[in-house]
Amino acid sequence: MALFQTVLCQVLSWKGICLVLNVVATGLLAAAAVWTLKLLVRHAWYTHKLSCFNKPQTHSWLVGHLGQMQSTEEGLLQVDDLVQKYKHSCCWFLGPFYHLVRLFHPEYVRPLLMAPASITVKDELIYDHLRPWLGQSLLISNGEEWSRRRRLLTPAFHFDILKNYVAKFNSSTNTMHDKWRRLVAEGRTTLEMFDHVTLMTLDSLLKCAFSYKSNCQESTSEYVSAIVKLSDLIVDRRQNILHHWDWIYWKSRQGKQFKQALSIVHRFTREVVQRRRALINQQRETGAQSDRTTTPQRKKDFVDIILLSEDEDGQGLSDEEIQAEANTFMFAGHDTTASAICWTLYNLARHSHYQEQCRQEVMDVTQGRDGQEIEWEDLSNLPFTTMCIRESLRLHSPVQAVTRRYTQDMALPEGHTVPQGDVVLNVACTFFKILSNQEFNPLRFDPSNAQSRASHAFIPFSSGPRNCIGQKFALAELRVVVALTLLRFRLTPGVNPELGSSTGGVRRLPQLVLRAEGGLWLQLEPLNPPNVREPTDE
Repeated sequence: MALFQTVLCQVLSWKGICLVLNVVATGLLAAAAVWTLKLLVRHAWYTHKLSCFNKPQTHSWLVGHLGQMQSTEEGLLQVDDLVQKYKHSCCWFLGPFYHLVRLFHPEYVRPLLMAPASITVKDELIYDHLRPWLGQSLLISNGEEWSRRRRLLTPAFHFDILKNYVAKFNSSTNTMHDKWRRLVAEGRTTLEMFDHVTLMTLDSLLKCAFSYKSNCQESTSEYVSAIVKLSDLIVDRRQNILHHWDWIYWKSRQGKQFKQALSIVHRFTREVVQRRRALINQQRETGAQSDRTTTPQRKKDFVDIILLSEDEDGQGLSDEEIQAEANTFMFAGHDTTASAICWTLYNLARHSHYQEQCRQEVMDVTQGRDGQEIEWEDLSNLPFTTMCIRESLRLHSPVQAVTRRYTQDMALPEGHTVPQGDVVLNVACTFFKILSNQEFNPLRFDPSNAQSRASHAFIPFSSGPRNCIGQKFALAELRVVVALTLLRFRLTPGVNPELGSSTGGVRRLPQLVLRAEGGLWLQLEPLNPPNVREPTDE
């Protein structure tokens, strides 16, 4: 005991404290030195392995292309230049931290996207920042866990389920258009599309996912505001290399804001799933539910379907897993679809003859009806409108690139090899855009021209086993919203009324999805006063 007290007094003395601090500092320096050495060795190894690819000019061997990948109009033009110069691929280093292979040509993209899901991994550069929000959901998970989730979620996107969502698409679009008419009547004829359309897609998704009427288009919603905040914070984090390390980010002001918004989103989803689980269990216990596939007295929504899904062993998803998938459905579904809708309306506003052709097609389909409503059966009868949507996706793809890693070396044409563990950016939509020039021409997607297009030259929803599971949902909503908008409004290009006329044109802004610097402004002219009846979506 006396010996212990003696040692304790020595440690607590100033000399002892200095000694302890010196030991700790030495240990930290040693750990930092080991980490730095490993980082440099890894960087040298990847530099050697990727020497088969062309490499654009760098600042230095160590810094690489850090700072050259810009989320601006100039950054997108830089990608176009890379495609023109290197044709099929090039390597790209973000300091010694990230090593990328940027693929442009469909023949190089195909073998990677079509690779088995068992060897395909979502990378940490893009997806790790989403994990706190989305958990181990279908978007982020890998291997057998991904395969099981894909099987359980596929029924939620079956055509029979999508049919039920069309009425909800109509309802949310009607709300947006009613707001537009009020604003136009007040003299505000030029509106920023992203603000309005993003709220509309969130409103629509809340109805489809949770059967929840948020009224977020007319009043503030804490949940919707939190989702928008999380999306903005993820963009900010990606652009700050220091915030890529959790131990720095979570101590920052942005990290604390992220946690606050995240708690709101997770609480909302958790409560909805728990209430729905309890309701289904109650129905089973009282015998009101005759079999496993019947839900309480209303049409199934997304949460219903995945709550009732079972694998081959009779096991379903846990509440935590369902919450992750519901959060992913909201995240992945609102921004991407909103971007696609906005850019489609923008392109049609710039090409009045195509806009009029689409409008006439929609009028022909809805002729003779009491009210203006798009039905499920109408979607297959809008071929030209669909071609315009696809052409807009070619020119203004909401997601500019998809990223992957692989658990084994991947062979590409002409002796190129992507090493195991390397991050790959596929940007084939850019290749098709440059190959076909940037003129808006929907006839590129006429069925008669399909044979002349390489299979992976146009992949707005990615391709292969890990393609977008919700692409049919997105295309259905796109057609409903675009068709109803053209039926009720004539669109022309506009400018922010607070800034006045601008000769610079619209500047693209790649963030989580493709947006526009300063917003995307269109001028609206209401057409004949519509006789709109609210669709029944219950």
